[in-house]
Amino acid sequence: MHQRPYHKKNCHSRECGNPQSIGGERKVQLIMFTYLFTNIYKEPESRQYIIGNLNNLMNMTDVQVEDRVQKLIEAVQQADSANRLTDAVRDLAEVGAIAAIPTLIEALGYNNPGAAVAAVDGLVAIGKPAVVSILEQLDGYNYGARAWALRALAGIGDPRGLDFLLETAEKDFALSVRRAAARGLGNIHWDDMEPDRVPEAQRRAHQSLAAVCLDPEWVVRYAAVVGLQGLGTAVVNSQPTEFGQILERLQAIAKTDGELSVRARAQLAVQELPGI
Repeated sequence: MHQRPYHKKNCHSRECGNPQSIGGERKVQLIMFTYLFTNIYKEPESRQYIIGNLNNLMNMTDVQVEDRVQKLIEAVQQADSANRLTDAVRDLAEVGAIAAIPTLIEALGYNNPGAAVAAVDGLVAIGKPAVVSILEQLDGYNYGARAWALRALAGIGDPRGLDFLLETAEKDFALSVRRAAARGLGNIHWDDMEPDRVPEAQRRAHQSLAAVCLDPEWVVRYAAVVGLQGLGTAVVNSQPTEFGQILERLQAIAKTDGELSVRARAQLAVQELPGI
């Protein structure tokens, strides 16, 4: 039988002055709570709630954490109303456990926007450990779930999602999916890709975003502008020629796009690009 590694007594306990080592699961949870504290929950009451969760987490054993996650998963599965489902998914997402990933991904397809938003936040906060599961479990026929999954991939920014983002940004018939993919192309963490693959991958991302800038839906073009700004920021020092082409494209959009909001966003992108 596999034995759980022995850990010294509970961190921050009165029995010992030194903290115990934290397992991988709880490392993810701590990172997740930090993300929520920094990026999602801005109000004092919400931040106090996150601080409380952090304190509780630091004083729980691994077994207690696993039991809590399982109970929260069961609460999602047993929710009997839209509001209860939203609350249950939010509670599960806020734990930030790797074991919650399949349930959070499943929640993307529940036709419940509140639950989907909470699930996306949870998956983004979990980060890289969620990427493979998202890619493997994407429902090609549920376009609502596909859009939410793309939001999660876009927020995580892992290069393993690049091919999927490229494929859907131009070709998917659902505008919400194209929009999410376009934003995601500007949020790739290129440092996580093998250095020799980065220049070509960035060129592919630029080509895709250039095509999306011609999309008939203005909200998709708006997202492409956001993506171009992110990509331009990434290549400003490493690929000056590519950066110059992105800058010229944004300047042209700022003058010629038929939608005022897209022109304004392109102008803002030009102003915010580094070195401009």
